[in-house]
Amino acid sequence: MKTLIPIFLLALGATAPALALDGKWTPGQVLEIDADWLKTQGLQLPPDGLWDAKRGTGLLAGTVLIGGCSGAFVSATGLIVTNHHCLFSLIQEHSTPARDLMRDGFLARAPADELNGRTLTVEIPRRFTDVTARITERLPREAGARAKAIKARMHGLVSSCEQNAKTKCKVSVQDEGVQYTLVESTELRDIRLVYAPPRAVGEFGGEIDNWMWPRHTGDFAIARAWAGADGSPADRSPDNLPFKPEFFFPISERSLNAGDFVMVLGYPGITWRALLAEEMAERRARFFPRREDVFGQWVDTLKQGSAGDPVAEIALAANVKSILNRYKNAQGQIVGLDRGKVLDKQRAQDDAVAAFAAAAPAHRGALEAREKLRTLLAERDKTWERDFLLNLLPMGVEAVPGGIPPLPKALYFGATLAHWAREAPLADAERATGFADDDLPRLRERLRREQQSYSAKADQRLLAALIARALALPADQRIASVDARFAKRNPEQIATAVAALYANSPLLDADARDALLGANVATLTAKKDALLDFGLAWNADLRALRADERARAAISAIYRPIWRRAVAAHAKQPIAPDANGTLRVSFAHVQGYAPRDGVYYTPFTSLSGLLEKHTGQAPFDVPASMLAAARTPGTRWLPQGGTDLSINFLADGDTSGGNSGSPVVNGYGELVGINFDRVWENVAGDFGFNKALSRNISVDIRYLLWSLDRVEAAKELLAELGLQQRPESKSAP
Repeated sequence: MKTLIPIFLLALGATAPALALDGKWTPGQVLEIDADWLKTQGLQLPPDGLWDAKRGTGLLAGTVLIGGCSGAFVSATGLIVTNHHCLFSLIQEHSTPARDLMRDGFLARAPADELNGRTLTVEIPRRFTDVTARITERLPREAGARAKAIKARMHGLVSSCEQNAKTKCKVSVQDEGVQYTLVESTELRDIRLVYAPPRAVGEFGGEIDNWMWPRHTGDFAIARAWAGADGSPADRSPDNLPFKPEFFFPISERSLNAGDFVMVLGYPGITWRALLAEEMAERRARFFPRREDVFGQWVDTLKQGSAGDPVAEIALAANVKSILNRYKNAQGQIVGLDRGKVLDKQRAQDDAVAAFAAAAPAHRGALEAREKLRTLLAERDKTWERDFLLNLLPMGVEAVPGGIPPLPKALYFGATLAHWAREAPLADAERATGFADDDLPRLRERLRREQQSYSAKADQRLLAALIARALALPADQRIASVDARFAKRNPEQIATAVAALYANSPLLDADARDALLGANVATLTAKKDALLDFGLAWNADLRALRADERARAAISAIYRPIWRRAVAAHAKQPIAPDANGTLRVSFAHVQGYAPRDGVYYTPFTSLSGLLEKHTGQAPFDVPASMLAAARTPGTRWLPQGGTDLSINFLADGDTSGGNSGSPVVNGYGELVGINFDRVWENVAGDFGFNKALSRNISVDIRYLLWSLDRVEAAKELLAELGLQQRPESKSAP
């Protein structure tokens, strides 16, 4: 693996790693941090114990990407620990009013009882190769031609890499082109649910406690990865066997204490620290307020559309949970940006970098880069409201930033079929991600999975609300597909027209839709289905937007790296790239914080605190089985010399969305917790690290083990984890 020092660490000398606690570090960067310094922080392993670049193994090899979250192998038989909310859609997939696994939880007493997930996959890291020189050598100067050449080179690298049928490859782009990394992984496609606690445990405290501290949430669940008889990735099959990972995390039986060194390993999704102050201001003034507005309406609409209908409530549960989380996140981002005066600090930082660049010949181009980026922002502003609405809907298997589920489903179905029809004639290298011929089976599965989260009444209301918003756009930001069908209609007329779209449409039948997936535009148009026609038209609008976005991104990709190199040179200290869904490490220590004057939060919550919160009513209703276990909790999982079970703990890990489910390990590489959230004061940490307030929240692994032992009596599962049940004395918390 090539060194990352010239780009991010800048060969700053022995004192440079002193700030390495602040950042989400790539595997390559971890190997460049001073080993002696890491040892003083608490790491008891050599850095190559975290990642052996030659063999593609180490602690990080046990850290997996699972369904947009992070997770950790914890056994030689493919068991994976992650968050309850990360597997919630899988739990919902198998729930019915008669067997509500979301409410009651699930435990497979034997592997044969495990429940598979239609679209859930696991990616295991294998190799990271710096391909920056191969991507950027002798590029055309014109932005469009340059972007096209970069895409072609990336496609070529991926195609060559995937000649090995057992390998999944992608090129990761750091800070819009500062560095390009070829990421090789193994993707397992047969993932099954092993254990999930009741919802009252997995999301104890609900939205009241979400993003808050103190917290008492059992946000844990266990899955298992399965593979073919030879250990290779395979589609779901009764002939598959539990996957045998090369590395899995041993589970610590040591208790954590304040000040202990820990590491958070995982796949943080997206941060915005590389933005200019003006770009951050756009997030604050427009993006998050609009998200709060739209998602608040969506949550109300989905709840109203499913009220009193148990089937609909189960179908929509995962979507409601996801949107609620994004809704509160938007509120927290606004509060955090204001409270931390982030925009003022970023303006001062940008000005300082500009002054530095003006006096440094090697970085003088950063001044022009800053102005070009500001100009692009002004251009985006002209159609911002229209673009925001169009971008709410993903195409196919792509993910809208922030983990928004595809809604309304009917429009998603039609637009996705249309997108495939328009991508299929293009050369492979020109197609959108997820729309190559080999992606068709996965796309079909994704559409069928989304069908399980579809409820007609709620979906129609969502579409009517989206149309109403589009009709309220200013004259210079119209959405043609909406105007053509709904212009000058009042809300009642819109609702009637939407209901007519849904009547007898083949898009809403999984088998009929399957038959249309892969058809060309002419075939889809010939169906003369009004809902499908609307999907075709909406997709045309979105494709036009994507073309505009690519053109702007091509210019940004020229100037952002120039600016970021100046930022790094001015900083004279390590700078990690923005999170982008690739494997990272955050170093931390267990500690509390002071959220406001006169208040200090301790870093641990306990079983006794959970019981104090218990009211018998949601969201503070402890299940009867746990209440019974709490009366005689035993001593095995208590801290040494302690009398109370640890539930959740705080650390100053630098985390973001995507770190849900991240293994939290001690200095010996043993699993001590599972990350699942941040504190309210750190929601806006996506824009910068604040050592006083940046705290991540993890569930103590002992709470999971206690639940398996004392609540579930899951002796077989504990044995697989290397933790046999054993007699112990009784004690009260």
